Amino acid sequence: MTVEERLQDVKQKISMAERDAGRAEASVTLVAVSKTFDADAIRPVISAGQRVFGENRVQESEGKWPQLKAETPGIELHLIGPLQSNKAADAVALFDVIETIDREKIARAVATEMQKQGKTVRLYVQVNIGMEPQKAGIEPKQTVAFVNFCRDELKLEIEGLMCIPPAEDHPGPYFALLRKLADEAGVSKLSMGMSGDFETAIGFGATSVRVGSAIFGHR
Repeated sequence: MTVEERLQDVKQKISMAERDAGRAEASVTLVAVSKTFDADAIRPVISAGQRVFGENRVQESEGKWPQLKAETPGIELHLIGPLQSNKAADAVALFDVIETIDREKIARAVATEMQKQGKTVRLYVQVNIGMEPQKAGIEPKQTVAFVNFCRDELKLEIEGLMCIPPAEDHPGPYFALLRKLADEAGVSKLSMGMSGDFETAIGFGATSVRVGSAIFGHR
């Protein structure tokens, strides 16, 4: 299959999962994860109509996305990898959505940069849903308080929650927990589900899914 065919296949699977879950058509946003792929590999996906992309690293993104965004208006770029505070200025300048706010230091740095640059970036809190030591994210039990801190203390509007379930477990219970936390925190967006489990995530209420290898192939 070509990359365009793989993109279309993923979009069809999303539509079927929406129907199976009784969800409205086009209620789920596809974030095409283009990390490690260069601009020439990304252009055919843009040409096929995809406009929302996800990247893991600020520095890598700076090497390709300013040009790609200049070529095609309407691109929406999500940071879905860990953010270091010394990269906050660059992240705010380049990205439209940051999905990995996970501690006070990062939240403060992003708030400062948005004010300094006069730019509003949409924000998600990353939850370490399986409490895995090797993964970034705030602990589930601290999530609601952290969202409230971001809102009340830093005046940040948190749009949603994001998670990556443990690879070896069935993801359903973790997706259900993230949805419960989102309800408790009063946020409406859920970024959950990747190439291997995005259809399951849609059944549990995902509003966006992050799909890389099923579109671009294996890295």
